[in-house]
Amino acid sequence: MITEYSNWVEYKGEMFDRTHGSPFDRGSADSYYGRPRSPHWYPEGTYECDRVEAEDMHGIQLRAYAMGYEFNERFGDKKGWN
Repeated sequence: MITEYSNWVEYKGEMFDRTHGSPFDRGSADSYYGRPRSPHWYPEGTYECDRVEAEDMHGIQLRAYAMGYEFNERFGDKKGWN
């Protein structure tokens, strides 16, 4: 079941923040653009601050990234490159 609340989405019984730059957002963006999984996020928004890499992420952030990637693979779309 998917429930959406503004910048939040409920997926697999968990709530995920999908604010631009969040781990969930970055996972879904990597899936959308056909990029391989590479956990990261931007605490102040995408490209608004230094990128936080996987080795500096907490478990819950890594899970949010993975769920964002999975969410887009299941329900999202993919970039058309023509």
